[in-house]
Amino acid sequence: MKNEMNDALSIPGVANSFTMPIKARTDMLSTGIRTPVGIKVLGANLDQLEKIGKEIENAVKDVPGTRSAYAERVTTGYFLDFNIKREEIARYGLSVDDVQEIVQTAVGGMNLTTTVEGRQRYPVNVRYARELRNDLEKLKRVLVPVKMGAQSSGGGMGTGGPPSGGAPPLLQVPMGQLADIRITKGPTGIKSEEGLLSLYVYMDFSGRDVGGYVDDAKKKVPSLKIPDGYRLEWSGEYEYLVKTHERLKMVVPLTALIIFVLIFLNTQSITKTMIVLLAVPFSLVGSFWLLYLLDYNMSIAVWVGIIALAGLDAETGVVMLLYLDLAHEKWRKEGKLKSLQDLRESVMYGAVKRIRPKMMTVSVILAGLIPIMFSHGTGADVMKRIAAPMVGGVVTSTILELVIYPAIYMIWRGREFKKVKEK
Repeated sequence: MKNEMNDALSIPGVANSFTMPIKARTDMLSTGIRTPVGIKVLGANLDQLEKIGKEIENAVKDVPGTRSAYAERVTTGYFLDFNIKREEIARYGLSVDDVQEIVQTAVGGMNLTTTVEGRQRYPVNVRYARELRNDLEKLKRVLVPVKMGAQSSGGGMGTGGPPSGGAPPLLQVPMGQLADIRITKGPTGIKSEEGLLSLYVYMDFSGRDVGGYVDDAKKKVPSLKIPDGYRLEWSGEYEYLVKTHERLKMVVPLTALIIFVLIFLNTQSITKTMIVLLAVPFSLVGSFWLLYLLDYNMSIAVWVGIIALAGLDAETGVVMLLYLDLAHEKWRKEGKLKSLQDLRESVMYGAVKRIRPKMMTVSVILAGLIPIMFSHGTGADVMKRIAAPMVGGVVTSTILELVIYPAIYMIWRGREFKKVKEK
C-alpha cells in the first residue's frame, strides 16, 4: 500500500515519507529523524553541509528498496532585512526601537487588544493592508512619524520647540530614507549537535530490513569525498538497532549459559546436556522458514522471539530425553539389555510409545502462540514477529527430535554398551 501511495503521490520537488503520527513524534524526540533511516552530517559550514547532503541524497537513491531520499536545504531561506541607517534616524531624533516598532506594526502587525465573545477570545491585530506591503518599493514608502520637537532637540534643525498652546506637529518620513530594505538569502534553520552544525538526510525504504539496507547504503557513501572536519552519523531506527545488537552480544551468550547450567543441573551429564541443546539448531530451521513465508524481515522483535525459542527447545528436548532415559533404565533393571538389538528396542519404546505426552507438550505451547499470529490491533505487528520464530521453531524442533534424537541417543548408549561388553 505504501508503494502504491508513493507512486500515486509522486510530486516533483516533494519527498514522501509514510509513517504513523505518534511514531514520527517519538522518533523526532529520541533521534531527531522522522524516517526509518537518516544520516546526520556534522561540520562547521552550512554551505558545505548542504553540498555534502545533496551528494548523499543522489548516492543513496540507487540503493535497492529506496522509496525516497531527501537532504535538508538549509541555505534556501529568504529574509526581508531592514538595515537601519543610524545617521539618518539621528537627524530626526529617532532611536532604533522607534523605527523597528513601525516595521513591526506596519509589516508584521501588532496586537492592540483582545475581543471577548462568550467563551472565545480573539486578538485584534493591526497592520498595513496587503497591497501596501507586498513589494520592496511599497515598503520603502511606509511612513515613520517624527515629532518636530524631537527633530529639533535631536539634530538642531527646528525652531526650538512646539508652538505655545498646541501639540508639536508631526513629520512623516518614508522608511526608504531611514533604512536599506533588501531580500537576503540565508539558513531556514540552524541545528547543532555535539558542538557542530548539523544537517539531516532523510531516507525511506520498503521491502528490506533496516540493517541490510544501511549496510548497502554504507557501500555507496564512502565513494563521496567528505572534507576534513566533517563526519556522518547514521541515525533513526538504525540507531536503536545498533544499541540492541550491543545488548544482544551480552544477552544471547548469557541466556545460552543459563540454559546450559539449568539443563546440566537436571541431567548431571555434559553429554545429555549437549543432546538437549541440539534442539536449538533444529528449531532455527523452522523459524527462518516461517519468517521467509510470512515475509518478515529480521528485527529486534524477531531476535527476542529466537531467544525465547531457546528456552522452549530446552523444555521439549528435556521431555524427549526423559522418556528415553526412563525406557533405558527400565530395560536395564529388568535385565533386558543383553545386545544392541535390545538397546534399540528400548530406544524405540521410549521414542515411539511416548509420543502422546511429547505432542501434548508441543500442543500446549502452540495453543498459546498461534492465536497471536491472527491478532490485530495495537502492538499486533510486534507480537507477531516475536511469536513467528517460536511457532516455526517448535514445529520443526518436535519433528526432528522425534526422528533424530533417538538415533543420537542410540549411538551414544551403543558406545557405552560396547565398552561394557569389552570389559
